[in-house]
Amino acid sequence: MMMARRVATVAAAVALAAALLLCGAEVEAEVGQPPVARGLSLDFYKRSCPKAEAIVRSFVQDAVRRDVGLAAGLLRLHFHDCFVQGCDASVLLDGSATGPGEKQAPPNLTLRPAAFKAINDIHDRLNKECGKAGRPVVSCADALALAARDSVAVSGGPSYRVPLGRRDSPSFATQQDVLAGLPPPTATVPALLGVLSKISLDAADLTCPARGTDRRTPLDVRTPNTFDNKYYVNLVNREGLFTSDQDLFTNPATRPLVQRFAQDQKAFFDQFVSSVVKMGQIKVLTSQGQIRRNCSARNPGTGMSSWSILDDAAESEPRLLISY
Repeated sequence: MMMARRVATVAAAVALAAALLLCGAEVEAEVGQPPVARGLSLDFYKRSCPKAEAIVRSFVQDAVRRDVGLAAGLLRLHFHDCFVQGCDASVLLDGSATGPGEKQAPPNLTLRPAAFKAINDIHDRLNKECGKAGRPVVSCADALALAARDSVAVSGGPSYRVPLGRRDSPSFATQQDVLAGLPPPTATVPALLGVLSKISLDAADLTCPARGTDRRTPLDVRTPNTFDNKYYVNLVNREGLFTSDQDLFTNPATRPLVQRFAQDQKAFFDQFVSSVVKMGQIKVLTSQGQIRRNCSARNPGTGMSSWSILDDAAESEPRLLISY
């Protein structure tokens, strides 16, 4: 039970991320899903891997039944990937002779090993279903984005459509870049907004890094295993665990947002969907990246995938070209 509580409650901290998209702005009456970034498509794998989303969903549902904390772990992994170098699965790479990988950086030390393994296992299943002669079709970055979506849904949160077609990065960020991209739990709202402005968000979905915290401490003691709005209820009751949490309620720029989400769970869910989809399109790689055979290692040789996925402006019918 402690394992479930100490990890699944990370979903509450991730909920903070979705809220911050409106920091410093008026709360909108209605929130729509943001436009799909160039190079991505809502049905990217319609021809090349039509069962991709069903495969990921089935895996996540079964895995979370066995380990409820994995849901929060997958969602947090997606946030930590996107906020450093963009949503390119670079956080999944092991270190190399050039230096330690992103997962060795202090803010990432508490990312769940089970979440990394889950993405590798999901990617293996996708390769078995859709790979051609050992050549993968679905990127690790897309597998992670889908797994994060399904982890929210299986935990009682909203489901949403995920723009797909990301490529994987052949390189990882430096330790300094990770530290710069993931603010500490002591960060105030102005400090958080400063980080967010660097990645082209109005403000942002921000994951509180667990650096220096006790992983056994529930961030939401009311419903630790459920994705809901109780995180904001806690802030209104002045029960925020970290400075960056409670400052959302004390700061006049974000207090109305916290109050609204504490009172209206649907409003929070709607904003979360908009925010997480927007976050999932930060600095995505398309033709510039690769599709890794192994999510924890760059492809050998040129560093580019054996598959070249080329898109035009309306990439609803992606073309798959084999290059040797």
